[in-house]
Amino acid sequence: MAAWILLVCALITLQAVYALSDCGVAPLNTRIVGGQNAPAGSWPWQVSVHYQSSHICGGTLISDQWVLTAAHCIIKNSLSAWTLYFGRETQAGPNTHEVKRSVSQVIVHPNYNNSYLNNDIALMKLSSPVSFTDYIRPICLASSSSQFYNSTSCWATGWGKLGKNETLPANAPLQEVQIPVIGNKQCSCDYIPEKDAKITQQMICAGQQNKGACQGDSGGPLQCKQGSKWIQAGITSFGVPCALAGFPEVYARVSEFQTWITNQVAGANVGFVTFTSSGTDTDSSFVCRSNNSGNSAKFAPELGFFIFSVKMLLDRILV
Repeated sequence: MAAWILLVCALITLQAVYALSDCGVAPLNTRIVGGQNAPAGSWPWQVSVHYQSSHICGGTLISDQWVLTAAHCIIKNSLSAWTLYFGRETQAGPNTHEVKRSVSQVIVHPNYNNSYLNNDIALMKLSSPVSFTDYIRPICLASSSSQFYNSTSCWATGWGKLGKNETLPANAPLQEVQIPVIGNKQCSCDYIPEKDAKITQQMICAGQQNKGACQGDSGGPLQCKQGSKWIQAGITSFGVPCALAGFPEVYARVSEFQTWITNQVAGANVGFVTFTSSGTDTDSSFVCRSNNSGNSAKFAPELGFFIFSVKMLLDRILV
């Protein structure tokens, strides 16, 4: 009888561990409509990436020992300079459910920036695994067969600026915003005024006027819900600051990197899920009628606002 009881207890424990390891499940997230402040635990895969004690980028937990972020966030290769925070609510604290880890390895995509911010993806390996809780869990990643149709509703999260000239207070919680996906044809048309920006198949766009990512949100997720799971569609990359009309933010398209991610994490339990949009993709019939091709000088100084903000922060740190 004692042996049977022990076996039952072991099975219950294993089931609990398995449930905690399911990707894309956020038990404390009951959001249906958008708000500004994200309640604690709403986005348990959100990571705060710190360089020399300063938050510079976001990231996502994709297994117990790997974090996904943007390649342009990797401003220095010194591993000792990086600290990653999980379960964080505010940058000022106190953060009851927070744990932190140092970094043992950083991998930047080998084809990063073969055109403006193309292949903007990187991986960071933790010095030791994290344990999953209601406040710290991995997100699912969009598989290579995923489809995100125009107008698909998704969410962006981060501790970045609230506007071009409005910094998020350090004691403010993680921010969230609900935004629509913008198809690549429409997004390419929108970015005609900016000659440096070429929207590639390795990118996905999302946002609308006054709703989107801003400085400090780089590397964080664009995440969409399917059934009970949250699936990461994109990694915050660049835009014209911030949430400007006619210029959706641009993200690295996660589904394009399934093979690369799988090869790099070598055996780690990363969950890839196929996201399937319903209905018809209106972007497939989109016709660009823009006449803005001569206006690029107006936006050129601001296009790479994520990168410029990181560089300015690094300059302050190194002074």
